[in-house]
Amino acid sequence: MAVERTASCLAKLERMRKTLRHEEADRVPVSDFFWGAFIRRWRDELGLAAGTDIYRYYDLDWRVTLPNMDPRIRSFEILKQNDEEVLVRTGFGAVIRKRFDHAMPAFVSFDTSTLDALEALEFDDPWDERRFFSPGDNQIAGVGDGFERNSPPWIESVRQVHADFPVFGSVCEGHEMLWRIIGSENTMMWIAEAPERLGRQIERICRFSLELTKAQIKAAGGMLDGMVIWGDVAYKKGMLFSPVFWRKWFKPGVKAIVDVCHEHGLPVIYHGCGNSIRIFEDFIEAGVDAYNPLEAKAGMDVVELRRQFGRRIAFCGNMDVLLWAAGSDEEVRASALRKLNAAKGGGYIFQSDHSVPDNISPQRYEFVLRLVREKGVYPLSLGEYDLEMP
Repeated sequence: MAVERTASCLAKLERMRKTLRHEEADRVPVSDFFWGAFIRRWRDELGLAAGTDIYRYYDLDWRVTLPNMDPRIRSFEILKQNDEEVLVRTGFGAVIRKRFDHAMPAFVSFDTSTLDALEALEFDDPWDERRFFSPGDNQIAGVGDGFERNSPPWIESVRQVHADFPVFGSVCEGHEMLWRIIGSENTMMWIAEAPERLGRQIERICRFSLELTKAQIKAAGGMLDGMVIWGDVAYKKGMLFSPVFWRKWFKPGVKAIVDVCHEHGLPVIYHGCGNSIRIFEDFIEAGVDAYNPLEAKAGMDVVELRRQFGRRIAFCGNMDVLLWAAGSDEEVRASALRKLNAAKGGGYIFQSDHSVPDNISPQRYEFVLRLVREKGVYPLSLGEYDLEMP
C-alpha cells in the first residue's frame, strides 16, 4: 500500500519530472550516491548519531533502491571469514572477496566459466516474489562498498522513503548481468571467439532483465517514480568492446526496458561508468531520459555534452570528485557554477561524477551543496561563469 507523500516530496517530484522533461523547475535538483566510508566520516566529524540518513539530513531530491537481481535466489555461501575479510559465493555464482577496509570487492572466480555452462545455466523466475517481498542475501545490495547479510525486503526500502523522496527502482541491463555471471575476461574473450553463440545468451539475459523490470514495477504498486538501469560498458578511454557488438546484442535489451518503463510513466536514468560517448546517439534513440554519472576523469564534460546533444537527453552527475576533494574553494566553486550552465532550460541533475568518497570532507561537501542550491535557482544567474548554451 502506498504511503501518503509530504508536500516536500511532491515538490521534489515535480522538480525531477520537469528537469527530465527539459523544463526549468524552481531549482536544479541535487542528490548523490555516497561511499560508506564518506558516510562514516560525515557522521563522525559532524557528531551525528549512528544511522543518521544523509538524504534526509540534507533533504536531497531523489533516491534509488535495489531489488534482488541474482539469477539464482539463494543465501550467500561463506567460504572464509575473519575480522579483515569475507570470501563469499553469491546467487550470481560468483566467488567474491570483500576486504572490509577496501571500498570495492574483488571477483575471484565464476562458477559459470564456459559457454556450455552459460547455456545450461537456469535462472530463477524473475517474478519470484522473494525478490521484492522477502528479506535475504543478494549480491547487488549485499556485496559492494559494504557487506550485508539478509538484506531487508525491497518493498520495505521503497515504503520507508516513498513519503519523502522520489523513489527510483533499478535493474541491470544485459552486459552488467553478463559480466557478473561469467566475469569480464570471459565476456571479452567470448565476444571475440564466439559472438553469435554468446549473443544468443545475451538475448536470454536481456529477457530476464526485462521481466525483472516488469515484476519490479508491479511489486511496487505505484510507488516508483523512475528506474535506473545499471550498465557499465565503457572505461576511461572508451568502450570496453565494439559499439557494433553493443548495438546488435545489448541495445535491444536496453530499449525494451526503457519502453516498459515509459509505458508505466517512469523516466529512466542510465548509469554507466567510463566514456561511452560513442553510443550516446543510441541511448537517445532507445529513449533513455538521462545519463549518469558522466565521469570527469574519463573526459566527460556536461557542458560540452549539452552543446553536442542538445535537449535530446538529460544529464545527471559530472562534478569532479578529485577536484572536489583537493581543489581550492575557488576552483571548486568555478567548476560547480560552470557545470550549472548545462541546467539552462532544464535537463540537468547536479551530482558527483560517480559517488562521494571519504577524501571529501563533510565541510567541503556542504560547501558545494549550499552553492548549488543558492545558484541553481531559476532563472539561473551564474555571473562570470555564465555561458551561452543551446
